[in-house]
Amino acid sequence: MGEPLEIRSEEVQKTQADPETAERFIEEKHIGDRIRRLRLKKSMGLVELGKHTGLSASFLSQLETGRVVPTLRNLARIAMVFSKDLSYFFESEPAPIFRLHRKIDRVRMPQTGVEPPTYYFESLGYLVPDRYMDPYYAEFVPLEGDADPKAHIHPGFEFLYVLHGELSLRHGEQESTLEAGDAAYFDAGTPHSYHCVGRKPAGAIIVTMHQAPAAQQTPQPLRAAPGTGPKPAPMPGRPGDTEGRQNNSF
Repeated sequence: MGEPLEIRSEEVQKTQADPETAERFIEEKHIGDRIRRLRLKKSMGLVELGKHTGLSASFLSQLETGRVVPTLRNLARIAMVFSKDLSYFFESEPAPIFRLHRKIDRVRMPQTGVEPPTYYFESLGYLVPDRYMDPYYAEFVPLEGDADPKAHIHPGFEFLYVLHGELSLRHGEQESTLEAGDAAYFDAGTPHSYHCVGRKPAGAIIVTMHQAPAAQQTPQPLRAAPGTGPKPAPMPGRPGDTEGRQNNSF
């Protein structure tokens, strides 16, 4: 037989979890905050949650404020009430999106494929990568002569709010005139176009939403498949900037 294996005390310490590190790990997961968000999302009080879990309201309050650490058994009870897996409380939370788009930094772009253009636009969301909607500010100029507005289509839906002036919106076979304060929400998969009908330019906020028709929806948000629809162009003066993108196909 070989000699007895000697284990040094410092080697044992290396295999032991540091209590402070463990506490820090729990704090970083914000378990109490996650429990509170789930409860408030269901408009549920502490007493009601206590009835479902068998835990007292005072104990649940201490859990939410981080004064006590939940056992896996208690955490599992809470998870079951909200139809969540235990992993929900330990997964890394995505950083909340927040981007400012200063007016001075925006770029005014003309309508593409039409000369002269019937509108100019500024992207209000080009700094947000992988966004679920594209907001724009658009200014429509009066048509010259007998020019007809160019109709177009794209996946998803579109929302339009007129800020000033008069705007004619054609959607399929339907045509409507919108004034300041009027809004429209429509399926962008139907050919649509718009043009200024007054003597002065019309301004509008336009939001395109990447969402499939209701018949194709699943519980998860749907987005246009990569490679389909109009391709976004890089922002002028930002070559190679993959986040500074905009799409001028409303």
